Amino acid sequence: MGMFERYLSVWVAVCIAAGVLLGNLIPSAFEVVAGLEFAHVNLVVAVLIWVMIFPMMVQIDFSAIKDVGKKPKGLALTLVINWLVKPFTMAALGWLFFKGFFADWVDPQSANEYIAGMILLGVAPCTAMVFVWSQLTKGDANYTLVQVSVNDLIMVFAFAPITAFLLDVTDIQVPWETLILSVALYVILPLVAGAWARRQLLKQGEQKLDGFLSAVKPWSIVGLLGTVVLLFGFQAQTIVSQPQTILLIAIPLLIQTYGIFAIAYGAAKWLKLPHNVAAPAGMIGTSNFFELAVAVAISLFGLHSGAALATVVGVLVEVPVMLSLVWFANRTTHWFEPSQP
Repeated sequence: MGMFERYLSVWVAVCIAAGVLLGNLIPSAFEVVAGLEFAHVNLVVAVLIWVMIFPMMVQIDFSAIKDVGKKPKGLALTLVINWLVKPFTMAALGWLFFKGFFADWVDPQSANEYIAGMILLGVAPCTAMVFVWSQLTKGDANYTLVQVSVNDLIMVFAFAPITAFLLDVTDIQVPWETLILSVALYVILPLVAGAWARRQLLKQGEQKLDGFLSAVKPWSIVGLLGTVVLLFGFQAQTIVSQPQTILLIAIPLLIQTYGIFAIAYGAAKWLKLPHNVAAPAGMIGTSNFFELAVAVAISLFGLHSGAALATVVGVLVEVPVMLSLVWFANRTTHWFEPSQP
């Protein structure tokens, strides 16, 4: 492992602290960056995510994708966790904590909004960041691509009805521009660019491709760290001014995140999946498509609503939690069948 990968948790912690500090010292700068968006997609964050995932897209061997159909269990596991388990467990935990355990500390209106924000996170499984987690766990890049692509296709049709059902809202307005633009920006375009780059490099030989991948690999981590600084900088003042509320929201989110991973990872072991399929399957079900969740929360409930705050807290806890799961997955490879090439 290189220096970036070896000490990634340290770098992330430093970037979290830097984001909170800078967001409070120079909030106007982060307001300017936050305003650079189209269809609720922040353009600066989009660039950083591109920097993160482009090197991973170059690694994808399209000639091997046809073999994914020979290993359908991992894909089936991803879809079951994402669409039959995660949304409903998130809604149940939100109700349990904010209508039960925390009922005396939170007013009913705020409680309803926090639950709504949690539901939006639960119905928006991750797209772009999965490629980062897959790479860090030495996942099968080709298989991860198919898992994410099929998941995105289902999300186009399933997000609105499941969200409406769980929120008990019949006139929900999904920001389709955000959904479509995000999938295009974070999956389709970098995939096409990566395929083109790989083809051009292979014309010059395998060594040229290997050299290019070695040179650009650190940029994936740089993109991740830059994203962390921005996300924590955007919400720095909220973090400082509402620490108790953020803690209350974070507790059920943490239980949900670790719980979903335990279910997916345990099921992968039971299904005897290889580790390079099992780890990404667990990561896809665990992480969230926070751009979409935040955008829907703002459009439905308002920028300063409890729902919007809950989706932002989901962003705040995701990176540290996912890094801990990457650490765990990398130390439990012996639980699984040998990874398939």
